[in-house]
Amino acid sequence: MTPALTVLTTTDSAEKAERLARGAVEARLAACAQISGPVTSVYHWRDAIETSEEWQVFLKTTEDRYDALEAHLTEAHDYETPEVIALPVVRGSAGYLAWLAGETSER
Repeated sequence: MTPALTVLTTTDSAEKAERLARGAVEARLAACAQISGPVTSVYHWRDAIETSEEWQVFLKTTEDRYDALEAHLTEAHDYETPEVIALPVVRGSAGYLAWLAGETSER
């Protein structure tokens, strides 16, 4: 079974977060996604420190589907440089990981 990943991105509205999540799940690039927010983000951007309200999207996928998911998020996102970070799933229940792999397989 291919290793599982949790992929994170952020955006500036709940509606945009849902579109990113739904698009990835519909395309079978992620088995599921959770949206959390609002959160406060503090970051460097164009020689200034910015603070903004954002929504986090946590997408569950496999290592095999990561490149396609990253491409999808980059294309669908309206940020110039969107956050797309993948974290390995170190352990998980066998049933959940099998479901994740099945839902993200190319059909």
